[in-house]
Amino acid sequence: MNISQIIAIAIFVAMFIMIVLDKIERHIVTLAAGVLVAIFVFLIAMQSPQALWETLNVSTIFTPDFWLATGESGESTSGINWATIIFIAGMMIMVEGMGRSGFFKWLCLRIAKAVNYKIIPIFIAFMCMSAFLAMFIDSITVILFLAAVTCELASILKFNPVPIILSEIFCANLGGSATMCGDPPNIIIGTSLGYTFADFITNTGLIALISLLVMLVYFYLLCHKQLKAEEAARGNVTSYPDPKEAVADQKAFVISICIFALAVVLLITHAQTGLTVATIGVLAAVLTLATAGGEGVKYIMKRVDYKTLLFFVGLFIAVGGLEQTGVLVMVANLIESVSGGNPSIMVFIILWLSAVASAFVDNIPFAATMVPVIQSMAATTGMPLDTLVWALSMGTDVGGNATPIGASANVVGTSVSAKSGHPIGWGTYCKYCAPATIIVVAISMICIMVRYL
Repeated sequence: MNISQIIAIAIFVAMFIMIVLDKIERHIVTLAAGVLVAIFVFLIAMQSPQALWETLNVSTIFTPDFWLATGESGESTSGINWATIIFIAGMMIMVEGMGRSGFFKWLCLRIAKAVNYKIIPIFIAFMCMSAFLAMFIDSITVILFLAAVTCELASILKFNPVPIILSEIFCANLGGSATMCGDPPNIIIGTSLGYTFADFITNTGLIALISLLVMLVYFYLLCHKQLKAEEAARGNVTSYPDPKEAVADQKAFVISICIFALAVVLLITHAQTGLTVATIGVLAAVLTLATAGGEGVKYIMKRVDYKTLLFFVGLFIAVGGLEQTGVLVMVANLIESVSGGNPSIMVFIILWLSAVASAFVDNIPFAATMVPVIQSMAATTGMPLDTLVWALSMGTDVGGNATPIGASANVVGTSVSAKSGHPIGWGTYCKYCAPATIIVVAISMICIMVRYL
């Protein structure tokens, strides 16, 4: 291990510890880590301005393929993923526009009214909705939408939204594992190796369905006593606001729904249209701001969560240090040597290592690094590539659920919760989601072993 690799690992570990301690705002921590990686890893240890430039990845924004994919994938998987950041920013603007029109309050009241304002049915319904929507829509969008609805509903029905938001985050990442378009690692794996939407839905989709049923039971057992107690403490309320009262501006309400519907259609069909997520995010943002009016634009732009966007920039640079120094490649190559060609051991290592790594390192570069490795393993050992693909997919998609920084949806969901006055610390997050992650990875392991080996 050379000096650049040691420094990159040390900075990443220090950054992770600082985020866990939560003494300094996390966007400051990741940005500081990014600056340290840029100076001490790229410029001093590696003496490679080119490595820094590749990690900053700014030039990709100005290429046609960034906005309209003409090859296998129009999204960058190295360094700062500007497509993800631009997409999140666009969705934030769209969601703020929807919130301003009263859409979320109207929706949460309609849902509450449909289940007679009972918290447990709302809890179950939102978990299922999160998993289902994330099969077709990016989990970031799903969580931006559902977390906002949950916070609105919690303020009306007087309950703590944290357990529901955490279950929504988990189910969104789980639902995303079911399809090729549901999660970025699946997009990378599918386009690189030639797998289709149908391939994923009939393989990882079945595992995700079984896991979802188990998770409904898990989260119910974990949270039902607290939610029932809060419902009992609320007392007998005889009247609730009429959902129609939530809509202050009917025109803005209809427009916001149309923009959201357009974004959903474009996200579902972006593989056919060639529009990248960055383009869809910008389009949603432009339409929202163009129809909001002068005061509306000021209102929306003030409420965008810029700290979360900066957090991602710093995190991508820190992970870029691990990429450029070859740390991720070292980890990937270790799998092949340790397994010794045994199919069961290979699947076990790929699944669990991918899950553990994705809990701490962004799963996009990890998935991109692992794709050529599993191709090589399949070619040299005779192991069916399909089996390794599904193990990698489930590991990277589900493993990110274990920590608040393991997946983009986690960061966005916890940020929305904190913004509404309900911060979610590492202890609380891991208490709910870390055991659930272990359970789902174990289920995935059993399913793969039974079906493919």
